[in-house]
Amino acid sequence: MSGYSQDEKLRLQQLRALRRRWLRDQELSEREPVLPPRKLGPVAAFWERFLRPGALWRQQVYKAYQTGGFILLRVLIPAWLVHYYVKYHIMKKPHGIVLSNPRIFPGDRILETGEIMPPLKDEADGHH
Repeated sequence: MSGYSQDEKLRLQQLRALRRRWLRDQELSEREPVLPPRKLGPVAAFWERFLRPGALWRQQVYKAYQTGGFILLRVLIPAWLVHYYVKYHIMKKPHGIVLSNPRIFPGDRILETGEIMPPLKDEADGHH
């Protein structure tokens, strides 16, 4: 038994023909589907025209999206990376340090020399 019998071959041929016809029947013609024309109100008609593919605002939004992506990827992120590298790897002094002489009060220790500030001299009671 090395193949299909005549009855089996005929059955398979009929099934193939039925499948082909069924697939052909699934295709829509140019006239289908036949739907009645829609009556739209003023708001729905506006949105129908506004959301139509190829509208001007869609092109403008796409251009803005492309420009924003370009600026983000080609300008802002590289600038941030350069700023980070310079700030944390190249600069000797940390960013934002304000150099000013702090107030020193009697009894404070001077960090560089280690000496302690002597107390203030008592002033004469000659004033007020």
